Amino acid sequence: MFQITIPFLYLFSGSAFALSRLPQHASRSGMLTALGFALCGGGVLMHIWLLTIAMMPGGSGLTLATAVSLIGLQLAAIAGLSAFNEFLRGLAGGMLLLGALCAMATGTGDVSTGTSTMTWQIRVHVLTSMFAYGLLTVGAIVAVYALVQDNRLRGGKLTAANRLFAPLDTTEKLLFALTAAGFTVLALSIVSGFTFVENLFAQHLVHKTALSLVAVLLFGILLAGRWLAGWRGRRAVYLYLAAFTALGLGYFGSRLVLEEILGRSWG
Repeated sequence: MFQITIPFLYLFSGSAFALSRLPQHASRSGMLTALGFALCGGGVLMHIWLLTIAMMPGGSGLTLATAVSLIGLQLAAIAGLSAFNEFLRGLAGGMLLLGALCAMATGTGDVSTGTSTMTWQIRVHVLTSMFAYGLLTVGAIVAVYALVQDNRLRGGKLTAANRLFAPLDTTEKLLFALTAAGFTVLALSIVSGFTFVENLFAQHLVHKTALSLVAVLLFGILLAGRWLAGWRGRRAVYLYLAAFTALGLGYFGSRLVLEEILGRSWG
């Protein structure tokens, strides 16, 4: 039942946040915002509960579906926090809509045959990797949002839909905050991988590790460029998306081939 309820809560919450920013709903903005927070909070709590059950012994384990669902949870949680800034409520609405799609993966798929034999160290490594990828996925969505926003400004498009976009400087600050958080967790994940994984070749992790190292290097360059040279705009967005593409190929590309095609597990 909750598998169905959570996506609907996110959908209605995202719609409420987005509508609260439109001029024709200005008189109901406060009510829509409060409704958005209530629905988002309820959905996040249910989502946490279901994911906790899935990751416990006897659950589906750390599968591809669980990873997608975790990204949905992070999208919803970050959207809820972002919505405290009224200018980001349009973006929060979009993140919640995507979070609803990801949440539909909760509890689906076959039970993982590899995670039951994982040591706690490997479980920590995999969970950290999943959390890092979720944070950086949210960042990728914000990066695309910033790119669309920049294109609209360059094209001089002035419509009511502009209310759904935050000032570009606010969007970029959120993007770099997510980049810094994701970079930190990803670096910890890589360190834990080198510490806990005994044989990268036997566990089919060489290509994943190599692409993750490329990604963390590119994210590090982006952060250094921001802090030292004030990088922003399209240059920052394109570099972020390049780093995210490398990470995506290493994480989901590898996992898709191993689990769905070869029937193997990282563990």
